[in-house]
Amino acid sequence: MGKVQIIGGGAWGLALARRLALNGHEVQLWRRPGPALDVLRAQKEDARLLPGVTLPESVLLVDEPCADPEFVVYAVPSRGLREAAARWAFPSRTIRVSVVKGLERETLMRMSEVILDAAPGGPVAALSGPSHAEEVGRDLPASVVAACGREDVAEAVQHLFFAPAFRVYRSEDLVGVELGGALKNVMAIAAGVCDGLALGDSAKAGLMTRGLAEMVRLGTACGAHPITFAGLSGVGDLIVTCSSRHSRNRAVGEALGQGKSLAEILAASPKVAEGIYTAPVARALAAAHNVEMPITDMVCRLLDGAINPRLAMETLLERSAKPERS
Repeated sequence: MGKVQIIGGGAWGLALARRLALNGHEVQLWRRPGPALDVLRAQKEDARLLPGVTLPESVLLVDEPCADPEFVVYAVPSRGLREAAARWAFPSRTIRVSVVKGLERETLMRMSEVILDAAPGGPVAALSGPSHAEEVGRDLPASVVAACGREDVAEAVQHLFFAPAFRVYRSEDLVGVELGGALKNVMAIAAGVCDGLALGDSAKAGLMTRGLAEMVRLGTACGAHPITFAGLSGVGDLIVTCSSRHSRNRAVGEALGQGKSLAEILAASPKVAEGIYTAPVARALAAAHNVEMPITDMVCRLLDGAINPRLAMETLLERSAKPERS
């Protein structure tokens, strides 16, 4: 069994630490020092982020990561990934795994690119797919995909996480898997607006489908395989993030649809909704590749307060008729 260092003690980091410890691995979890870490050490639970989910006693909570893990799992918000990757050096044999679903605002980079840019060294993989921390932490079934351009690395990550209730597939399309995980959060905000406006299931299904078309357009322009978006990190993650009561991004959109401001929404929850930060980066990336993404653009305008939710949806519905494939 492997020695695994997790960087980040949010809900997803906690759920994965538990999963890996139950798999028999030697797990260390780094979280920023402070009262929240002290409570986690004492209770092995964070009732604020992941109530009812307890870490096994074998999970070691550390102030500094171990120096020579076999795997490092980055489970921090996208805005903090560069700092986390640059802060600690690991041996070149260490496999680094991003479970972060976002894009970097300043560079338009995917998360694996950020890690390689901030800390050149060993191989980097991504783990993505339809999986909520609230469910994985309770051992409910989930299926995800481990991706890396090197098949041996993808297979190593697959075996690291694999369990009967946590099925892990593998892929060599790192670009597609990462973009699927990032872009679906933007579409989930739009789907949440449908819920907030009570537009019905038909409208929401149509928006999700056209959102998937946007994801495929941008993904293929960036070098991804179109078929990847028909898999777990594409349509699978899109379905759960647009539909689930656990989805932070869908909840943000629903609150926007109900007339709340973004400032009010952010103040009401300690959890990060990555789609808020991904939307403007996705729009810039689309512009760089000359790709049309009307739903993404509308989400950006909603988040900026430049348009009200009902007018945003009406504007999308009034777009000119065209073939479905376009």
